[in-house]
Amino acid sequence: MTESNDAERADEEENRVGIEQLLGLSIGTEGVDERETYRIGDLAREFGVTLRTLRFYEDRGLLSPERRGTTRLYSRRDRMRLRLVLICKILGFSLTEAKQIIEIYYQPNGERKQIEFALSRMEEQRKILQEQEREIQQSLHAMDVTMNFVREREGRGSA
Repeated sequence: MTESNDAERADEEENRVGIEQLLGLSIGTEGVDERETYRIGDLAREFGVTLRTLRFYEDRGLLSPERRGTTRLYSRRDRMRLRLVLICKILGFSLTEAKQIIEIYYQPNGERKQIEFALSRMEEQRKILQEQEREIQQSLHAMDVTMNFVREREGRGSA
C-alpha cells in the first residue's frame, strides 16, 4: 500500500496546478468554466489533485458536495473553496487556517474582512517561511562542513 501511496503522491505533485493558474494569472485560464456542478474526477483533473485528496477535504469540512447515490456533485462554491484551499496550501497554511480564511467570507462584510485577514496572515506566514529558510540554510551549511570533515577522516583512515 505504501508504494501506491507514493505513486499517488508523485502523480499529484507532477499534475498539481501552480499558483499562477490558481490565481488566474497564467495563459490558458481565460476560459471560465460556468457549469453548475462538477464531478469529483472533473475537479481532480482540473486542479491536479487525487480523488483521495478531495474526499479528505470533504471530511475536514472544506468541501460539501451534494450526494446523488454514490456520486459526489461539487458546486461552483465548492470549486472556489478548493481553489482557495490549494492557494493556502501553497502559501504554507494549515488546512485549519485555510478553513478560517474561507469561513470569514460568510460573515457580515465578509469579503473585506477576508481580504484583510488573509493579507495579515500572509505577512505573518512570510516571516515564518523566511525564518525557516534561514534555518534550512544553516542546516545545509552544517551538513556540508560535516560531510567534508567525515570524508577527510575517511581518507586518512584508509591510507
